[in-house]
Amino acid sequence: MIFRQLFESTSCTYTYLLASRRGGEALIIDPVLERVDRYIQLLEELDLRLVKAVDTHVHADHITGLGALRDRTRCVTVMGRQSSVDVVSMRVDDGDTIDIETLSLTVMHTPGHTDDSYCFALPDRVFTGDTLLIRGTGRTDFQHGDAFAAYDSLFNKVLTLPDETLVYPGHDYKGDTVSTIAEERTYNPRLKVRSAIEYAELMGNLNLPNPKMMDVAVPANQAVGMAQNDPEISQCTVAAGEALERIDATDTLFVDLREDGERQREGVIPGSVHAPYGELEKSIRAGGLLHAMAQQTGKAMLLYCAYGERSALALKALHEADIGNACHLGGGMDAWITAGGPVERTAESG
Repeated sequence: MIFRQLFESTSCTYTYLLASRRGGEALIIDPVLERVDRYIQLLEELDLRLVKAVDTHVHADHITGLGALRDRTRCVTVMGRQSSVDVVSMRVDDGDTIDIETLSLTVMHTPGHTDDSYCFALPDRVFTGDTLLIRGTGRTDFQHGDAFAAYDSLFNKVLTLPDETLVYPGHDYKGDTVSTIAEERTYNPRLKVRSAIEYAELMGNLNLPNPKMMDVAVPANQAVGMAQNDPEISQCTVAAGEALERIDATDTLFVDLREDGERQREGVIPGSVHAPYGELEKSIRAGGLLHAMAQQTGKAMLLYCAYGERSALALKALHEADIGNACHLGGGMDAWITAGGPVERTAESG
């Protein structure tokens, strides 16, 4: 496995780059906007293709690099279902997985520092964001923080991982880079409490100043969705109500860009063809699925995903490949379900 721990000195943020092999798919956790050029450079040096960019929560001390990485690499942006961001490509919840090639991160919803805090675990390590720090824990006094929820997340979720599990936090202010579950249980002073009430009292008396960038970072990080008002996208956007009218049309082919897990959870639009976004480059080449459909069926393709971001990115890619008979579903499957559109369960989901 390729693994890099990267540091941004202003906010003392750790960013993590993971891939299974050279020349393969990569995932990045908690990217910082000012370091995006460096991430791109490193991806090129390691011959990696960024497919997913993930944030552990809505950050208050720096502006995320999710949007910039999506715009430059067409990667999928991922955040927890509880996050208050306007649009991301994919939302995950407790027990889900975030997958690239042969790597699969288990999603743990760990509210407390914020209500949308998540940790992501591999078999030998866990990326804890601000939930668990090295010899510390995330503050709980803003962004719907809750010390009682934090206690539950720490003692009943994170600290139940095997002792040897490596702990990679979202920040460190003392120069430490990694710890273990056993170390933190033994030496972390904030974990020496005997009850949730005692932990809440400890956290309630920290009296910390707000992060310097909080008033700028939080609004910026809540608005990371891809702008879809440029003519190339807006002119080819179909609202859910209009899409409903096309469901029985013989001249329109619905194309689902989501991953298998999303299709199993939310179902699919009846009659859809599955063309995963992760295979888009191959799919639009000569001989690929979308290329063949455009050439052979004569039907308009109505692309859809979870929230409309991947379908807008795919639409641009199709245009660049001179595949013009396509549009996309604004708001994605989320808007379709809200509008009362029919949903068909996949065979896997029963």
